[in-house]
Amino acid sequence: MAGGEMIREPVRQLLSRWGEAIAAACVTLGGLWLIWLGGWFFLALGGMVAMVGLVLLIGAWRRIPFRRQIAAPGVVEVVEGAVRYFGANELGGEIALRDLVEIRLIRLNGQGHWRLRSIGGEALLIPVDAAGADMLAHAFTALPGLQMGAVSSALAHVAEQSDAIHTVWRRDA
Repeated sequence: MAGGEMIREPVRQLLSRWGEAIAAACVTLGGLWLIWLGGWFFLALGGMVAMVGLVLLIGAWRRIPFRRQIAAPGVVEVVEGAVRYFGANELGGEIALRDLVEIRLIRLNGQGHWRLRSIGGEALLIPVDAAGADMLAHAFTALPGLQMGAVSSALAHVAEQSDAIHTVWRRDA
Protein backbone atom coordinates (compact mmCIF):
# COMPACT_ATOMS: atom_id res chain seq x y z
CA MET A 1 0.00 0.00 0.00
CA ALA A 2 1.18 3.46 -0.82
CA GLY A 3 2.27 5.55 2.13
CA GLY A 4 2.30 2.59 4.51
CA GLU A 5 -1.30 3.12 5.60
CA MET A 6 -3.05 -0.05 6.65
CA ILE A 7 -6.65 1.19 6.79
CA ARG A 8 -8.24 2.62 3.66
CA GLU A 9 -9.34 6.25 3.81
CA PRO A 10 -13.13 5.66 3.44
CA VAL A 11 -13.02 3.08 6.25
CA ARG A 12 -10.97 5.43 8.42
CA GLN A 13 -13.49 8.25 7.90
CA LEU A 14 -16.39 5.93 8.73
CA LEU A 15 -14.71 4.70 11.91
CA SER A 16 -13.71 8.18 13.03
CA ARG A 17 -17.35 9.28 12.94
CA TRP A 18 -19.17 6.08 13.91
CA GLY A 19 -16.50 4.11 15.82
CA GLU A 20 -17.74 4.98 19.31
CA ALA A 21 -21.33 4.06 18.42
CA ILE A 22 -20.22 0.79 16.81
CA ALA A 23 -18.20 -0.14 19.92
CA ALA A 24 -21.16 0.66 22.21
CA ALA A 25 -23.47 -1.42 20.00
CA CYS A 26 -21.01 -4.33 20.26
CA VAL A 27 -21.05 -4.05 24.07
CA THR A 28 -24.87 -4.09 23.99
CA LEU A 29 -24.89 -7.13 21.71
CA GLY A 30 -22.38 -8.85 23.99
CA GLY A 31 -24.74 -8.31 26.91
CA LEU A 32 -27.66 -9.72 24.93
CA TRP A 33 -25.55 -12.75 24.02
CA LEU A 34 -24.80 -13.34 27.71
CA ILE A 35 -28.53 -13.17 28.47
CA TRP A 36 -29.16 -15.71 25.70
CA LEU A 37 -26.74 -18.19 27.34
CA GLY A 38 -29.28 -18.69 30.08
CA GLY A 39 -29.02 -19.24 33.81
CA TRP A 40 -29.54 -16.68 36.52
CA PHE A 41 -25.86 -15.65 36.64
CA PHE A 42 -25.54 -14.96 32.90
CA LEU A 43 -28.98 -13.34 32.87
CA ALA A 44 -27.93 -10.83 35.54
CA LEU A 45 -24.46 -10.27 34.08
CA GLY A 46 -25.81 -9.89 30.54
CA GLY A 47 -28.50 -7.48 31.71
CA MET A 48 -25.92 -5.24 33.36
CA VAL A 49 -23.60 -5.35 30.34
CA ALA A 50 -26.50 -4.62 27.96
CA MET A 51 -27.63 -1.66 30.10
CA VAL A 52 -24.11 -0.21 30.18
CA GLY A 53 -23.89 -0.70 26.42
CA LEU A 54 -27.20 1.10 25.88
CA VAL A 55 -26.12 4.06 28.01
CA LEU A 56 -22.85 4.27 26.07
CA LEU A 57 -24.73 3.95 22.77
CA ILE A 58 -27.09 6.83 23.62
CA GLY A 59 -24.16 9.09 24.48
CA ALA A 60 -22.24 8.07 21.37
CA TRP A 61 -25.29 8.63 19.18
CA ARG A 62 -25.72 12.16 20.52
CA ARG A 63 -22.06 13.00 19.88
CA ILE A 64 -22.06 11.83 16.23
CA PRO A 65 -23.15 15.23 14.79
CA PHE A 66 -20.22 16.88 16.61
CA ARG A 67 -17.72 14.72 14.70
CA ARG A 68 -17.10 16.44 11.39
CA GLN A 69 -14.29 16.68 8.92
CA ILE A 70 -12.07 19.66 9.56
CA ALA A 71 -13.20 22.24 7.01
CA ALA A 72 -12.78 25.53 8.88
CA PRO A 73 -9.73 27.38 10.16
CA GLY A 74 -8.74 27.42 13.81
CA VAL A 75 -8.44 25.03 16.73
CA VAL A 76 -10.79 24.47 19.69
CA GLU A 77 -9.54 23.45 23.14
CA VAL A 78 -11.49 22.68 26.29
CA VAL A 79 -9.14 23.02 29.24
CA GLU A 80 -9.99 23.32 32.94
CA GLY A 81 -13.58 24.41 32.38
CA ALA A 82 -12.80 26.93 29.67
CA VAL A 83 -13.51 26.83 25.94
CA ARG A 84 -10.68 28.29 23.88
CA TYR A 85 -10.74 28.99 20.16
CA PHE A 86 -7.55 29.88 18.38
CA GLY A 87 -8.61 31.48 15.10
CA ALA A 88 -6.53 31.66 11.97
CA ASN A 89 -6.83 35.44 11.74
CA GLU A 90 -7.78 37.88 14.49
CA LEU A 91 -10.72 35.77 15.65
CA GLY A 92 -10.44 33.71 18.78
CA GLY A 93 -10.77 33.91 22.50
CA GLU A 94 -11.70 32.08 25.67
CA ILE A 95 -14.87 31.74 27.73
CA ALA A 96 -15.18 29.86 31.01
CA LEU A 97 -18.09 27.42 31.10
CA ARG A 98 -19.24 28.86 34.43
CA ASP A 99 -19.58 32.29 32.74
CA LEU A 100 -21.65 31.07 29.78
CA VAL A 101 -25.19 32.43 29.60
CA GLU A 102 -26.18 31.44 26.06
CA ILE A 103 -25.24 29.07 23.26
CA ARG A 104 -26.54 29.65 19.76
CA LEU A 105 -26.00 27.70 16.60
CA ILE A 106 -25.85 30.13 13.71
CA ARG A 107 -25.20 29.84 10.01
CA LEU A 108 -23.19 32.66 8.44
CA ASN A 109 -22.14 32.73 4.80
CA GLY A 110 -23.00 29.07 4.37
CA GLN A 111 -21.00 27.86 7.38
CA GLY A 112 -22.24 26.79 10.82
CA HIS A 113 -20.85 28.47 13.95
CA TRP A 114 -21.30 28.12 17.68
CA ARG A 115 -21.92 31.51 19.30
CA LEU A 116 -21.03 31.39 22.98
CA ARG A 117 -21.99 34.45 25.04
CA SER A 118 -20.67 35.16 28.53
CA ILE A 119 -22.11 37.03 31.51
CA GLY A 120 -20.19 40.15 30.50
CA GLY A 121 -21.71 40.10 27.01
CA GLU A 122 -18.58 38.95 25.19
CA ALA A 123 -19.28 36.52 22.36
CA LEU A 124 -17.06 33.84 20.89
CA LEU A 125 -17.75 32.48 17.40
CA ILE A 126 -16.46 28.96 16.77
CA PRO A 127 -16.91 27.23 13.39
CA VAL A 128 -18.59 23.84 13.84
CA ASP A 129 -16.03 22.36 11.43
CA ALA A 130 -12.93 23.65 13.26
CA ALA A 131 -10.33 21.21 14.54
CA GLY A 132 -11.28 20.02 18.02
CA ALA A 133 -14.88 21.31 17.83
CA ASP A 134 -16.09 17.80 18.70
CA MET A 135 -14.78 18.37 22.24
CA LEU A 136 -17.57 20.90 22.76
CA ALA A 137 -20.00 17.99 23.18
CA HIS A 138 -18.23 16.96 26.38
CA ALA A 139 -17.97 20.55 27.59
CA PHE A 140 -21.65 21.30 26.98
CA THR A 141 -22.81 18.32 29.07
CA ALA A 142 -21.66 20.17 32.21
CA LEU A 143 -24.16 22.98 31.63
CA PRO A 144 -27.34 22.88 33.76
CA GLY A 145 -30.53 22.14 31.85
CA LEU A 146 -28.86 21.55 28.49
CA GLN A 147 -30.69 18.97 26.35
CA MET A 148 -27.96 17.19 24.36
CA GLY A 149 -30.58 15.58 22.12
CA ALA A 150 -31.82 19.00 21.01
CA VAL A 151 -28.26 20.26 20.50
CA SER A 152 -27.34 17.20 18.43
CA SER A 153 -30.49 17.52 16.34
CA ALA A 154 -29.85 21.21 15.64
CA LEU A 155 -26.23 20.49 14.73
CA ALA A 156 -27.19 17.61 12.44
CA HIS A 157 -29.51 19.89 10.48
CA VAL A 158 -27.32 23.02 10.40
CA ALA A 159 -26.33 22.30 6.79
CA GLU A 160 -29.99 22.31 5.70
CA GLN A 161 -30.74 25.74 7.16
CA SER A 162 -30.44 29.03 5.38
CA ASP A 163 -28.63 31.79 7.25
CA ALA A 164 -30.38 31.47 10.59
CA ILE A 165 -29.95 31.60 14.37
CA HIS A 166 -31.02 28.79 16.68
CA THR A 167 -30.69 29.20 20.46
CA VAL A 168 -29.81 25.78 21.88
CA TRP A 169 -29.25 26.74 25.53
CA ARG A 170 -29.80 29.70 27.83
CA ARG A 171 -28.87 29.86 31.52
CA ASP A 172 -31.83 30.35 33.82
CA ALA A 173 -31.61 33.49 35.93
